[in-house]
Amino acid sequence: MNYLKKTDVVVIGGGIVGSAVLRELSKYKLDCLLLEKEPDLCLGTTKANSAILHAGFDAPVGSLKAYTNVEGNKLYHQLERELGLDIKWTGSLVVATTEEEELTLKELLARGRANKVEGLQILSREEVLEQEPNLTSARSALWAPSAGVIWPFGACLAFAQCAVQNGAEVWRNCPVTGFIKEDGAIKGVVTPKGVIACRYAVNAAGVYADRIARLAGDDSFTITPRKGEYILFDKTACSSLVYGVVFPCPNKKSKGILVCTTCHGNTFIGPNANEQTDKEDTSVSAQGMDEIIAAAKKLVPDLPLGQAITQFAGLRAAASGSGDFIIGNSDKVVGLYHAAGIQSPGLTAAPSIAQLLARTIATESGAEEKPDFKAEVAVQPCFNRLSDKAKAELIAKDSRYGRVICRCETVTEGEIAAAIHAPIGALTVDGVKRRTRAGMGRCQGGFCGPRVTQLLAKELGITVPEVLKEKNGSYLYIPKKGGEA
Repeated sequence: MNYLKKTDVVVIGGGIVGSAVLRELSKYKLDCLLLEKEPDLCLGTTKANSAILHAGFDAPVGSLKAYTNVEGNKLYHQLERELGLDIKWTGSLVVATTEEEELTLKELLARGRANKVEGLQILSREEVLEQEPNLTSARSALWAPSAGVIWPFGACLAFAQCAVQNGAEVWRNCPVTGFIKEDGAIKGVVTPKGVIACRYAVNAAGVYADRIARLAGDDSFTITPRKGEYILFDKTACSSLVYGVVFPCPNKKSKGILVCTTCHGNTFIGPNANEQTDKEDTSVSAQGMDEIIAAAKKLVPDLPLGQAITQFAGLRAAASGSGDFIIGNSDKVVGLYHAAGIQSPGLTAAPSIAQLLARTIATESGAEEKPDFKAEVAVQPCFNRLSDKAKAELIAKDSRYGRVICRCETVTEGEIAAAIHAPIGALTVDGVKRRTRAGMGRCQGGFCGPRVTQLLAKELGITVPEVLKEKNGSYLYIPKKGGEA
């Protein structure tokens, strides 16, 4: 057979888990390639979630969720320094508003201690209001000081960029359509570009993980998309809402509809949890908005709804069976490894999941660790966080940093150009948005969107009508007769 490429490991899926796995694998003497079906990384569950680094008190004792949550939370402290991640270690509160819910807090406290979560304690109403003055309905709350919030896309991209600088590859716009097997073992991965020979394949395909497994001959689980809707508030709403992470008491399906800060200073409410069959439907509904508003008002009665700037939804990959993560080698296909059913707390657990899988594959293959692994990545300057002196120095080196494109977030042309030309650079308008925050402010791209589109066309050497908003086919403009849009 003619192979397009030969490698040791193919990672399928460019979300937070797939990118973290690629980085861990790049620590070993293995040739590794990540395949992502979309034009950019982080376009599935990782792009639309609560962005919380959970403490680990909610997961069942002894589960993979519990172990990888607690270990992943610890690993992020090291990764924050190495990769320059945007993290705010805010701690979290689980708020009880009734006597019955206060019993739930005691159960969570006991479970968290069994999961080896440090620093847990139950706060009185007075102590809660001292931290979060707007939680006027609180009777008490479980305090978890090790929790925080993170910028998920930044983490996902940093994992992948670190892997690339250590010899791994990332191919976008490259879906997996089949597998080559011999005697029940993986020998290659089929893509529209050609067949890639490999010994191992890691299935980190999010809501599509069951379909990837079936392509390889493993029908041991199914994934049901679980939609969660959100409302995001302008930064000016923070004083009317919360300063940290605030959960209600959880139910069997989810951790509940919360009120939470972000690492960039916004606040959101959500998500709800509604199962569906469509793996692509991320629309929001009036019914969903009403649901999360009503639930959030139980925590913060006076929601500043006039300061909402956008609504969005994400899909969680809920697996059949016990509901625990599916991590490890397939029982049906030799060389196939799963990182499936990674819903909450998957963002927190990702570094730990990656370690488990990478160590297993390295042991199986006999691969040694690289002595020259580079753990740190270069971080692009964020203009609006710099001192006036640093801004002036940057503009003196490159005048494009003196031209503000996004007024809401003070994002410059220099930052956008750097994001486009970086390793695994931006190819779409939303790719620029997630790397620089251009379009994430109060006007949601109303002012800067056309200019970002022009810059993408210029820097990529394409026409304006060829620029995508996000996914394949998401064109923003159509050509004029006889010329460009």
